[in-house]
Amino acid sequence: MATSTLEEQKTGIIDQYLGDANRPIAWKNEEEKKLLFWYDDPHNPQPVSPMYYDLGCWWSTCAYMYRRFGAPFGKDWVAKNVDEYILTAIVPRDAKDAADIAPYYSMVMPVYADKFLGWWKTRLLPEIIRNFEYLDTFDTENAELAEVMILLEDMIDIQERHFRLHWILNLAQFQASITFNGDVAKYLGKGHDELIGRILVSDEDRNWDSIRELWNMKESIKASPVLTAVFKLPTETVLSELAKSAEGQELVKKIDAYKFEYGNKAMYTHEFVHETWRENPTPVVFALKGYVDTDYNYPEAVERLRTDRKNAIDELWSMFPKDGSDEDRQALAKSLELALKMTPLTPDHHFYMDQGTYARTHLVLMAIGRKLAKAGVLNRADDVMYLVYDELRKLSANFSLFDAKALVQERRAKREAAFAHPARLWCGTIDHWSLYEEPYKALWGWPDVYLKTAERADLSNAKLAGLGVSSGIAEGVAHVVRTPAEFDQVKKGEILVCQMTNPAWVVLFTKIAGVVTDSGGALSHPAVVAREFHIPAVVGTIDATSKIKTGQRIRIDGQTGMVNIIG
Repeated sequence: MATSTLEEQKTGIIDQYLGDANRPIAWKNEEEKKLLFWYDDPHNPQPVSPMYYDLGCWWSTCAYMYRRFGAPFGKDWVAKNVDEYILTAIVPRDAKDAADIAPYYSMVMPVYADKFLGWWKTRLLPEIIRNFEYLDTFDTENAELAEVMILLEDMIDIQERHFRLHWILNLAQFQASITFNGDVAKYLGKGHDELIGRILVSDEDRNWDSIRELWNMKESIKASPVLTAVFKLPTETVLSELAKSAEGQELVKKIDAYKFEYGNKAMYTHEFVHETWRENPTPVVFALKGYVDTDYNYPEAVERLRTDRKNAIDELWSMFPKDGSDEDRQALAKSLELALKMTPLTPDHHFYMDQGTYARTHLVLMAIGRKLAKAGVLNRADDVMYLVYDELRKLSANFSLFDAKALVQERRAKREAAFAHPARLWCGTIDHWSLYEEPYKALWGWPDVYLKTAERADLSNAKLAGLGVSSGIAEGVAHVVRTPAEFDQVKKGEILVCQMTNPAWVVLFTKIAGVVTDSGGALSHPAVVAREFHIPAVVGTIDATSKIKTGQRIRIDGQTGMVNIIG
C-alpha cells in the first residue's frame, strides 16, 4: 500500500494496480485505468456466468440513476470482469459539473424521500406486480421457441424497468437515511451508529411475511404427530413421505403455494446459474425442519425486535438536550418518522427487484435452455447461462451456426477453474475522491477494506479483523457454508461463516448464534438482518471463509469487529 500525506492524497494517486505478469488485466483505454474498480462481493461473490455478466448487470441502469437525480457523486457505474470475478467502479463527474448539478440534487432529493412511499404503494409496486403476473402466467412449455425468445425480449425490458425503479427507491431511502443520520449527529452529536442501527429495523415487510408463513406451517406440523414424525426424516425424503397421508398432502399444497409466492430467489440473487426455490422447494423443507427442530417463535422474535427498537428510540430521546428547541425536536422527529417508514423498502425491494426480477429472468432463460437441449443444441438447459445474449439469439434461429456445446464446455471449465483462486479486491487507481469522498462504497466496507489491509496482514492466523455491525459477543462452533446443500447441516447455536448472505439465507438466522462474512459493510444484508435477529455480526473480514474451518470454536465481537479462533 502506498503512503502519502493528506495533501498529496487530495491531488494525486494514493495507490495503483494495473495488473502484473501473474495477473494481467486488459484495459479498454487510459481513462478506464484511472477508475477504482473494487470486488463486488455483496452482489457477486462467486465467479460470474457469461449470461449474467452480459445481460444481468445491475450496474447497467446506474447511468440512469445518476442522470435522473443529478447525483453529484458520480455519473455512471461500470463493471469489469477480472479473472471471472466482477469488479465495479463509479465514474466521477467533472468537478465543475458536480458543483453545478449539486443544488438540483439537493432540491429534489427531499421530495423523493418525502413522497416516494406513496408513489411506491399506489403506482410503482402495482406495475411490478402486473409484470410478474404476465411472466408467471406465460405458458413457456407449450409455446414455440420463437415465442419464448420474444418473451426474453419482454423480460429484458421488464428487468431494465424494474432496476430503474430500484434506483429511484434506493436513492429515496438513501436520502431519508442520510437526513436522519445527519439530524442525530446535529442534535445529539456523533458516535451513535449502533443506536441508529437498532432503530432502523423493519418488522413488517415481505421478508417477515415469508418467515411468518413458514412459522404458520411449522405450527401445523407441531400440532400433528404424523407430520412431526415426517419432519424428523432426512430432508430429501420429506416430500415423498408427505404424499402418503391426507395431512401431508395438505401441507404439500401449502408448500407449493409458498414456493410460488416466496420462492422466486436463489442462494445468490445476482446470478442466473442457481436454481430457485420455486423450481426446487428443498430449501423450504429445510427451513421448516429448522423451525420444527428449534421450535422457532415468530411472534416472540418480532416482539423482541419491536421492544428493542422502542427502547432505542426512547434512548435517543433521552439524549436530546433539555434546552433543545421545539423546532429542533420536531425536525428530528420528522426525519425519524420518515426513516422508519422507509425502512421496510430495503427487504421489499430485494423481494421484488433483486430476487423476484432476476429469478424470473432465470426462469425464462431456463425455458429457452430446455427447448434447445430437447433439440440437441445444448447438453442441458442451464448451458444457456454460458452463452451471451446475442449468441443465444443467433443460435435460436440457426442451430448449426456454431458448436454451442463445445463453447459452453470451455466456458464452464473456465468459470469452475476461477473458484480455485480468490478475487482481486481492487484494481485501477485509488485517489482521494474514490477512497474517501464517493459515498456508495461504504456499503462494501470501504475505505476500511483498503485501509485495514496492512492491519489484517499483521494478524495471526488465529485472528481476523472486520467491521462490527451488530453488537454483542458470541462464542461457539463455526460452520462455513458455501452452497445451499450445506444449509441443512447448520446446527442451532453455531456461528455462520460465509462469503455473503441475501434474503434466501434468512432461514439460517433463526438458529445461528452469530454471523461472520468475507464481505459487506454496515448496511449490507447480513448486517441489517443480524440486527433484526439480535445476533452479533462481523462483516468485511475478506478471508473468514478461508481462515476458519467448520468445527472450530470461534469468538466474535460485533462491536469491535474482531474474530478469534480459539479451538
